[in-house]
Amino acid sequence: MEHLFGQEWEIVPAGGATGEAFIAQHEDQRLFLKRNSSPFLAVLSAEGIVPKLIWTKRLENGDVITAQQWLEGRELKPHDMNTKQVAKLLKKIHKSKALLGMLKRMGKTPLEPNHLLAILLNQLDEEVKNLPTVQEALLFLQKEKENIFYEEKVVCHCDVNHNNWLLTENNQLYLIDWDGAMIADPAIDLGMMLYWYLPQDKWSEWMAMYGIELTNHLLLRMRWYTIAQTLSSIQWHKDKERFEEMKKWTDYLISL
Repeated sequence: MEHLFGQEWEIVPAGGATGEAFIAQHEDQRLFLKRNSSPFLAVLSAEGIVPKLIWTKRLENGDVITAQQWLEGRELKPHDMNTKQVAKLLKKIHKSKALLGMLKRMGKTPLEPNHLLAILLNQLDEEVKNLPTVQEALLFLQKEKENIFYEEKVVCHCDVNHNNWLLTENNQLYLIDWDGAMIADPAIDLGMMLYWYLPQDKWSEWMAMYGIELTNHLLLRMRWYTIAQTLSSIQWHKDKERFEEMKKWTDYLISL
């Protein structure tokens, strides 16, 4: 990657799970670089959902490098999630025809509950499947999968963790790390947002900021997808031998 820049530029890893992100710095200039990020990034940038895309370059080995504007700011804290600014940006994402059109052109197809359940059953190993709380959760998912149909599929980020929200010094909010984006029921994002960050007596108020009513059907859909995501987290942490985290998510499953 160094030959994209002159000798005077310093390139250092930016951290993150994939190891594909870097920071390029020269005097007071900084860029955020990513290797093989999705072509989706250009539309996210144009919509003002991620920091501005400066350029895209293809290397001789076929890798594609993107450079984005570096912005001074901070990740949101859990208590920041109960704000109108977060609700409005998530609504903008879910209503964006440009984002939806781009994911469709990239070959993404809508995720239906029965498909997600099949993926989950294939993902979970026998030891996890045999945990009593997991068995109970799988019975719930199976029983309710026909009752959570929702026709209007949207672009879902699928990991609206507070660490993925960037608030800049001039109060501009962005949602970053789009590698897991899908076309799906918006309840995937909404469930994670409400279950993780808000007490239940604040849910209706937050949904009013987002712009829709908290119906019984939406409550069922959010619970269904949150349970599915929790099961996936249990297996993921087990695979990584993070057994304390695995226990934390197993205990959390009981509360759902």
